[in-house]
Amino acid sequence: MRMGVLDIGSNTGHLLIVDAYRGGPPLPASSFKEPLRLAEQLDAEQRVTDDGVDRLVKYVVQAKAEAEDRGCSLVVGFATSAVRDAVNADEVLAAVREASGIEVDVLPGEDEARLTFLAVRRWFGWSSGRLGVLDIGGGSLELAVGSDEQPDVAQSHPLGAGRLTREWLDAGEGPDALRKYVRTALAEDAGAVLRGGAFDHAVATSKTFRSLARMCGAAPASDGDFVKRVLRRADLGPLISEIVGLETDEIARLPGVSVDRAHQMVAGALVAEAAMDLFELSELEICPWALREGVLLQHLDAL
Repeated sequence: MRMGVLDIGSNTGHLLIVDAYRGGPPLPASSFKEPLRLAEQLDAEQRVTDDGVDRLVKYVVQAKAEAEDRGCSLVVGFATSAVRDAVNADEVLAAVREASGIEVDVLPGEDEARLTFLAVRRWFGWSSGRLGVLDIGGGSLELAVGSDEQPDVAQSHPLGAGRLTREWLDAGEGPDALRKYVRTALAEDAGAVLRGGAFDHAVATSKTFRSLARMCGAAPASDGDFVKRVLRRADLGPLISEIVGLETDEIARLPGVSVDRAHQMVAGALVAEAAMDLFELSELEICPWALREGVLLQHLDAL
């Protein structure tokens, strides 16, 4: 079956169209994405602004048309941290539904971590043993650990790169203050992870980690999904020292960084560094599958 997975993220709206069937990997057929920056469209009362709603509705209408043009029989839509945290989430999703006819479900943070873990487990398989998965989004950090397809621990922390940039760096707080805050916040729930022992395989997913790995010398996306990419802790410290002194347009010129996310890279790097230090990870392998694939796999498993 050809189907679309519509991901309304805190940074980007992304429609992934795949040819999917049980017993085999979903094969990407097309992709349609747009920078929405919903995490930055929350006002002081945590409402998605009118401009943010308008941009989201316009994108989903376009995504639906794209899915129909590509022959999709089904579109599964979900939203993550920015919509989840918005006090007007119901109004936002009602506007999307009225304009497009697409029902978008809000994923709880723990489900986001769990489904990302499922995707990574399917990609790497059982040889990974006790698997640890980290995902830095625009609004939150997801962490999941376990030895089966379902993680033993699934956590979501409000430590997304977009959120921290807006609430700390753009508000005048320096990187040192943000570094301390991130480490304190992450350490509060670290015990549940650490009690289970070390990871046999530590993995990172999604755009922030891919960009950090590329900035530290990993292979470009053009080399394909099956090239091994690793983010090393030893490379991350020097990278942070470099980018904290750069302007956003200078960061955007570094390899692997998009213009839309360049302003978030300092915050994202500080979160990655904190997680690697707290969980004593010398490296993270980058997985090409993440939450979208997890949602898709869960849907196929339910058929």
